[in-house]
Amino acid sequence: MIRRKNSPAQAPADDVPAAEGGSTTSPGKKGRPTPKRRQAEALNKRPLVVNDRKEAKRIARQKRQEAYLKQREAMRSGNERYLPLRDKGKPRRWVRDYVDARWSIAEFFMPVALLMIVAMMIVAAFPQIANYMILGTYGVLVLSLADSLFMVWRVKRKLRQRFSEDEIPRWTGLYAFFRSFYLRRMRQPDPQVKRGEFPA
Repeated sequence: MIRRKNSPAQAPADDVPAAEGGSTTSPGKKGRPTPKRRQAEALNKRPLVVNDRKEAKRIARQKRQEAYLKQREAMRSGNERYLPLRDKGKPRRWVRDYVDARWSIAEFFMPVALLMIVAMMIVAAFPQIANYMILGTYGVLVLSLADSLFMVWRVKRKLRQRFSEDEIPRWTGLYAFFRSFYLRRMRQPDPQVKRGEFPA
């Protein structure tokens, strides 16, 4: 058979030279190569912190200040939302109200102890009087401990009557014990009840 040679006009498409400028883009297409996945992810990344360290510190300091002010106001008003975790919850609120409603010997121990120390410095030349003062201070301490421990026993018993075991946080008795040793005006959060207004 006689084979015909391909004419120059019928050359394969691969041999056709690219258009001037090296662009092989056909009409209707985007005209640029698709970016690799790594490049696309890099473009979408955003820094988790502000690049300006001074600005980041300023923002962090402002947030801390706002949180502090909210907590301070909650300490004054008793707002549960912003109280520290130690003071949150209905059982803890009930304990605070109970302690604040009663007169405790323990709340007067620190002022009495300070007065005794000053008095002993004044009467240091009279050892016998100083010894009596020391015994008196120990006596007030023993009474304070006994009164506060009795109060803790009553608090635990009343808590079990009002709340389930799961609701009562650990160390609630110790929480009441230490609160009773502070003067009423120095307690934090601030007392929300008057003397004698025991919680229901």
